[in-house]
Amino acid sequence: MKFFNFHLMPYRHADLEAIQKNGSAWVTFSNSHYDPKLGAELYHEYLDQMEFADRLGFDGVCLNEHHQTAYGMMPIPGVLAGALARSVKRAQIAVLGRALPLLNNPLMVAEEFAILDNLTRGRFIAGFVRGIGAEYHAMGINPAESQARFLEAHDLIVRGWTEPGPFSYTGKYYQFQYVNPWPRPYQAPHPPIWVPSQGSSSTIRWAAERRYTYCQTLSPILTVKKFFDMYREEARKAGYEASQDQLAWSNCIYVAETDARAMAEAKPHLEALMTRLLKMPMEMLLPPGYTNIEAMKRIKSTRAVGSKPQSAEDLVKSGLVIIGSPATVREKLAEYQELAGFGTTLTKTQFGTMPDDMVRANMQAIAEEVIPHFKDAA
Repeated sequence: MKFFNFHLMPYRHADLEAIQKNGSAWVTFSNSHYDPKLGAELYHEYLDQMEFADRLGFDGVCLNEHHQTAYGMMPIPGVLAGALARSVKRAQIAVLGRALPLLNNPLMVAEEFAILDNLTRGRFIAGFVRGIGAEYHAMGINPAESQARFLEAHDLIVRGWTEPGPFSYTGKYYQFQYVNPWPRPYQAPHPPIWVPSQGSSSTIRWAAERRYTYCQTLSPILTVKKFFDMYREEARKAGYEASQDQLAWSNCIYVAETDARAMAEAKPHLEALMTRLLKMPMEMLLPPGYTNIEAMKRIKSTRAVGSKPQSAEDLVKSGLVIIGSPATVREKLAEYQELAGFGTTLTKTQFGTMPDDMVRANMQAIAEEVIPHFKDAA
């Protein structure tokens, strides 16, 4: 199993009660609550943590993109990936991912990702997402166009990476007289493409057909299994057997000396993430036109975070997070891997309001007590 350190970079100094009164940390939560001095320190703290992950032996570090939210301070993840491209010496760097439908010029992502691929000498992973519903409120994009804009932007980026330019392009949403992006990617024909999703059947089918790595967002383990089984079935329809390397699970892990101590330490920070920073009304998560009725019903019925307050104990019981002693974490992670068949864990070692000293102790415990067990097994 590969271990990636996935960071959300939350504004962990946020006033949780103010978020509760506002109803969400997204879009409508005033940026007057952001203190630039504290925010600047957090950026450096979080980048230091990702560099520490590299030194500890994690296989990769992950960033993502969200807009107008205290949940994650990465509206332009390429800026932070660029800061890590030379300081992270060994691990892969993944942006999971850029929200393609929000862009008026997808070729800028082709250029941005190609630069990162060159800076890392081929250690870059390109993640493409549609973006959650709140992004469409934040960016003023029609959510009903989300799927079509995503597909067209993806096809244009891949053509720009693989087809010698200049050539012209005329699509429904994007038109260019000249498509000739410089630089070209370091990896041939292009960086590996990973596709995170909440479990859209059309996205899973599309990713499987192209043999892209599918990343299931934070979900209970039985939900993860269901969507990974769906990917494997779509791969068979496409004429091949999917491997574990094509499946990645996003989770939270916290390790301490005992199960009781781990729960006591992680509980307030995990619940701050789940009941405050991730919380949003359904109309913000799934605006009209963003998804079809069948998918909306499925997501609403299986969604584990943000819809109502949940205790850390409930989240552990559902298999959405793993908290415990080294032995407990090893046992649970092995059980979940056997059940769902994933080859990569995208682990949030920092979540919610967790301070730096706890994060580093958690990362070190995972690196010393958990990762070697799975490397040796492999």
